[in-house]
Amino acid sequence: MNYAETLGQKAKACEKAAANASTMLKNQALAEIEAALRAGVDTILEANEKDLKAAAENGMSEAMQDRLRLTAERVNGIADGVADVIKLDDPIGNIDSGTVRPNGMTITKVRVPLGTIAIIFESRPNVTVDAAVLCLKSGNVVILRGGKEAYHSNKCLCEIMRGAVAKAGLPEDVIQFVDDTSREVSTQLMKCSGYIDVLIPRGGAGLIRAVMENATVPVIETGVGNCHIYVDETADPDMAVSIVNNAKTRRVSVCNAAESLLVNEKCADKILPLIKAKLDEKNVEIRGCEKTAAILGDSVVPATEEDYATEFLDYKISVKVVADLDEAIAHIDRYSTHHSECIVTNSLDNAERFRKEIDSAAVYVNVSTAFTDGGMFGFGAEIGISTQKTHARGPMGLRELTSMKYLISGNGQIRS
Repeated sequence: MNYAETLGQKAKACEKAAANASTMLKNQALAEIEAALRAGVDTILEANEKDLKAAAENGMSEAMQDRLRLTAERVNGIADGVADVIKLDDPIGNIDSGTVRPNGMTITKVRVPLGTIAIIFESRPNVTVDAAVLCLKSGNVVILRGGKEAYHSNKCLCEIMRGAVAKAGLPEDVIQFVDDTSREVSTQLMKCSGYIDVLIPRGGAGLIRAVMENATVPVIETGVGNCHIYVDETADPDMAVSIVNNAKTRRVSVCNAAESLLVNEKCADKILPLIKAKLDEKNVEIRGCEKTAAILGDSVVPATEEDYATEFLDYKISVKVVADLDEAIAHIDRYSTHHSECIVTNSLDNAERFRKEIDSAAVYVNVSTAFTDGGMFGFGAEIGISTQKTHARGPMGLRELTSMKYLISGNGQIRS
């Protein structure tokens, strides 16, 4: 039995305890986690400092270091997220539908946990807590494998949470930490059939690709966000500048950050200089087409095919001037990762067509893509942004971490 299977065996041993826990008990465990996180801020920051020191020594970009960095404010924000999950309705046991068949047999469709969920993720320590508490509230067991760059932070957070759930009366193994960050163990998790019910990768394109190519357990694909904003000829210039700036620069290292800007040629001469002036405040590098360079000058780096397909996670953005909505949609269809796309417009017809024709998890009209987030959607937190078309698409909250069970009752019916 390999290392991942050992973790899986421990997970299976406490699946029933997690699945059958009352809402009161689960909320008590979450309350213990919240309190322990607030009390452990100094310990958490000490662990995080070890990761940040190693990141700087290894040449990690400033944007990615920000993704990794914890502060007292951020830790308390994570704890606030736990408090939000406590307030959410427990989906387990909820009745989705019910019917009575002509023979008197009743069929009820109810929500049940998925079972054991493994999550492989990169950089952001907040994912450790978000994933654990969402799995706990939805009656699942979780195995957490974070990246080596956040090893000390993740281990500290998991130890705090395991102690908290044990204090509440649940097995500490409902939350497990993968202590080995090697590729070998990651591959073991991907192939841990019989122990892991669902694997959720959360990270960059390389991680997602590796999981999709190697996994033999069911996978929910999340994460990669080559998000677009299209500014059409009717757009309000001030709104366009505000939305593009917020979506690009609020936090460049997250998957809902805008990576590509499309501007209608009828308004490009007016709006592009305004957008550039705002982005210059954060030293955003513009990689643009020939028309973009003709408007904005030599500061524009000529855009390549690769640039339009790239999730930069940095202070960079690709820009293209397009003839019309048709060209904008065609461009998005070609390069999108189906995460989040936005149109800035005052045309109801263009807005409705964009909504209908853009095939992404979140489609916005006159709203920053930064809102693609479980907390912003009212889910309390999220386990990731699903970009596929299974039952879970977009921000994955509690309901997306459940499956269905059919309960059938009768009085002796048999089938002829």
